[in-house]
Amino acid sequence: MSNLHLQTNLSGRLRNTSLPQSSGLLPLFEAVVNSIHAIEETGKEIDQGTIRVKILRNDRTEDLKLNDSKKPGREAKEEIYGFVVSDNGIGFNDTNMTSFQTLDSDHKVEIGGRGVGRLLWLKAFTSIKVKSFFQDKDGELCRRTFKFSEVEAVSDLNEEHSEDGSTTGSFVELEGFKSRYRKASKKTGKAIAEAIVEHCLWYFLRPGGAPDIRVEDEDESFLISENFEDLLVDTPTPETIKVKGQEFDLVHVKRTTATNTGHSLVFCADKRVVDEEKISGKVPGLHGKIHEGDQSYFYSCYVSSKFLDANVRSERTGFDIPETVEELFEDSEVTFENIKEAVTEKIGDHLKSQLSKNRESSRERIDTFIANRAPRYRPILSRISEEQLDIDPSASDKEVELTLHKHLASLEAELLNDGHDILSASPGDDFDDYESRLKDYLSKAEDIKRSDLAGYVSHRRVILDLLQKAIQTDSHGKYSREDLIHKLIMPMQTDSNEAALNAGNLWLIDERLAFHNYLASDKTIRSMPITGATETKEPDICSLNVFDVPVLFSDSSTLPPASLEVIELKRPMRNDVRSGEDKDPIEQALRYLDRIRLGEITTATGRPITGSQDIPGFCYIIADITKTMIYQCEKIHDLTRTSDGSGYFGYKKSLKAYIEVISFDRLLQMSKERNRAFFDKLGLPSA
Repeated sequence: MSNLHLQTNLSGRLRNTSLPQSSGLLPLFEAVVNSIHAIEETGKEIDQGTIRVKILRNDRTEDLKLNDSKKPGREAKEEIYGFVVSDNGIGFNDTNMTSFQTLDSDHKVEIGGRGVGRLLWLKAFTSIKVKSFFQDKDGELCRRTFKFSEVEAVSDLNEEHSEDGSTTGSFVELEGFKSRYRKASKKTGKAIAEAIVEHCLWYFLRPGGAPDIRVEDEDESFLISENFEDLLVDTPTPETIKVKGQEFDLVHVKRTTATNTGHSLVFCADKRVVDEEKISGKVPGLHGKIHEGDQSYFYSCYVSSKFLDANVRSERTGFDIPETVEELFEDSEVTFENIKEAVTEKIGDHLKSQLSKNRESSRERIDTFIANRAPRYRPILSRISEEQLDIDPSASDKEVELTLHKHLASLEAELLNDGHDILSASPGDDFDDYESRLKDYLSKAEDIKRSDLAGYVSHRRVILDLLQKAIQTDSHGKYSREDLIHKLIMPMQTDSNEAALNAGNLWLIDERLAFHNYLASDKTIRSMPITGATETKEPDICSLNVFDVPVLFSDSSTLPPASLEVIELKRPMRNDVRSGEDKDPIEQALRYLDRIRLGEITTATGRPITGSQDIPGFCYIIADITKTMIYQCEKIHDLTRTSDGSGYFGYKKSLKAYIEVISFDRLLQMSKERNRAFFDKLGLPSA
C-alpha cells in the first residue's frame, strides 16, 4: 500500500519543536497520557483501564558469549533503546487516525490535546511502530498498523479485520532512543516509574484517579499506583485562588521524597506537568525536610488553571506568559510574577506552623555564627529583614557568611548612593526631608564602620587560629615548613610597592612593624631601593631554603631617627642550629643588617639618611627554643633568657643591634594577650 504523508513539512516542524536534553522521557510521558485519554474515550470506569510500559534494552546475548564469567551481585542492565506503551483504550479508529495524520489537530483540545505529542516522539526516537485494535462503524473489531518516522512520516499503513484481538487497545513502540536524550534520562525501571508518577501526578490527584499503570523492566515490575501511595504522607489539600480575575487551582502535597528541585512549585497545563521550580529559600522557613510530629516530608504545590492551559507552549515545555509587564498594563495583565507571589503567599499560610519553627532555627543559626565566628555583621543585623535572613539552619559557615556578606555589600552600595544624593542636594530641597535623610545616612555609615572594625578584629582571631595550627604537628607527626608561616606573616617575594597595605600580619610580631617606610620580603639586598648595596644574596642564603632570606623594614617615613628591622623565620622545633651563617639564624640576621649598612641607606623616596651606618637595628628571630638554639643563644651570643623560658633577648653593642628570639608559643601567646580586650569586646573566644 502506498505511503501516506502528513500535509506539512514534517522535518521543518521537528526543527522548530523544542525538547530540552533533560526532558528525554517527555515523549514517553506523552504516550502514557495518550493511553489515559484513550481509556477515557471508551466510556469505561477509569479503574478498569490498564496501561503497560515495557522498557526495551539492548540484547545481552553477545556479551554473554564473550564473557561467561559472572561477577558477584546483581548485573547492570543494558542501555535502553526504546519503550512499548500498551493500553486497553479506544484504539486508532478512523477519527483518531485522521487526527494523528493532521499536525496541530484540535481533536482532543477539550482534554488538553495539542496534536504535537507525536512530534516529541520523533525528537527523541528514530522511529515509531503502532499496532492498534478498534471497532469500526459497524462494531467490528479491526486492526491497524503503521510506522511513523521523520523521513517517511506515516508509512506501511495496513488495515484489516482482526482475528487475533479480543478487545480494543493500542501498542506504541518508541524505538531508537537518541543518544543525547538517553544519556540524560533515568536508567532504571524504578526511577522511570517514579518519573511517570511525577509527570502524571495530576491524574492521580484528580477525582476518579488514574488507570492501572505498570512499568516492566526485564524481570522487574513496578505498579505506578503503589509508587503514588508511597509518595504521599497525607491526603492532598485543594485550594482555589484568584489573580487579577483569573482562577488558579492549587493542590498542596506532602511527599516522602523530594522532586529534582526539593520543595517544588509545579505548574500544570492540559492535565500535564509543564514546569517545576525550586522554592526552597523562596518561601521563608522552607529548608530541608519539614518535620511535623513523627513525620517528615517534602512539599509540592501543583498549580493548574484554564489560564495556564490557554498559554502553554505547544510542546508543553513552558508558558507564553511574561515574567513582568510595564506599569501601564500591570493592573490588567497577569504575569508569572503575579502568579508566583500569590501562590507563594498561600504556601506560607498552608505551612505556617511548620515554617515558623524553621525561621526560629534560621535566626538561631545566624546569631550563633555571628557570636562565635563573625561579629562584624552584628551592627548591620537590624538593617536586614527577617525574610532576607532566612537561611537553611544546616547551612555551612561558608554559606552563612556568603549570605551575610551579600547583604553587607548591598548596604555599602546603598550608603554610597545615599551619600551622592546628599552631597548633590540643592537649595530648594525640603530641609526637614534632607535632615531626615542625612540622619539615616550617618546612622547607616556608623553601623557599617562598626562592622568594618569588627571584621578587622575577627580577621586577627582567624589568623591566630591559623598560626596555632601551623606550629602543630600534622597527622604524620611533621611540622609545617617555614614558608607556610612566612606567608601567614607576609607574602613572599614582595615589597611595599607590590603588596597591599593589609596583605601581611606583621602585628603578630610587633604592632609597630605595620608602620614602615619600606618593606621587603624574600628580596635580594641589591633590589631594595632603600639600600645602595650592590651584592646579591650569597649561594648559601638564596635558593635552597627561601626562608634564609630576611624580611626587612625601615620604619621611618621621615629623616632620622630611623631603625632597621630584620626578621628570620625557622621551621617549628628545628634542632640543627649551630655556628655559621647558613645554620645560625641569629648570625644570619646580624650579617644581613651589616650588609645593608654597608650601602648608602635612603628613604623609600630616595632621600638620604645621615649616619645610616649607625642606624639602630632590631633582629627578630622566630624559632622554637630547642637544645641547639639554647646553646647558640647562651654560649655564642650571650643572650638573656626571658622569665617564662620561651625566648631570649640581648643587645649587640658592636653592631648597634637589639636581638630578640621568640618561640612560636611565645609569639602566639603575646599576640593573643595584645588582642584579648578586642576579642572580649566582640564576644570572641581568646584562647
